[in-house]
Amino acid sequence: MKNNKIAKYLLEIKAVKLSPNNPFTWASGIKSPIYCDNRKTLSYPKVRKYITGEFVKQIKREFPDVEVIAGVATGAIALGVLIADEMNLPFIYVRSSSKGHGLQNKIEGFVEKGKKIVVIEDLISTGGSSIEAIKALRQAETNVLGLSAIFTYGFKKAIDNFKNVDCKFFTLSNYEVLIEEALKSNYIKKEDFKILEEWKLDKN
Repeated sequence: MKNNKIAKYLLEIKAVKLSPNNPFTWASGIKSPIYCDNRKTLSYPKVRKYITGEFVKQIKREFPDVEVIAGVATGAIALGVLIADEMNLPFIYVRSSSKGHGLQNKIEGFVEKGKKIVVIEDLISTGGSSIEAIKALRQAETNVLGLSAIFTYGFKKAIDNFKNVDCKFFTLSNYEVLIEEALKSNYIKKEDFKILEEWKLDKN
């Protein structure tokens, strides 16, 4: 079940922006009517605290055996620390690539082989960065229980990517819930809602 309160918060603090008639260009080159920067949630104590609490509830429900929290750099490092602190668990984070100096670590922090890990992400689009982090943790011989994120666009490619690496994932909110909340709160009009719906269908 997705959380309407989180969708409402994301819109209120402009962590998510919707522009159906003047699309954003993502780094991948995709033209999109939505832009998501969940790092903004860290700047709002009430939002940050609520999201952390919802993550903790979800992790306890879905992954009760968790022993370590791992954040995906850079967007989920601070978020992962907040969750690990609330759960009184060790924290590590996974870089997008190994450091070019020193020990050339890809995983930062200390974790023993076999430890049960939940990976934290701020956002899932295609799932590419999440999958790389999962693979790095498995190569380090840890036991990745699954992944939890604030938000997903719900692209089929992401669902397939997680299936291909046999990894469960859960999110606190998603694209459908967000655009429904945007319509309900008059952030967008009915004709905008239709454009946003069609864009998602087109991407799948």
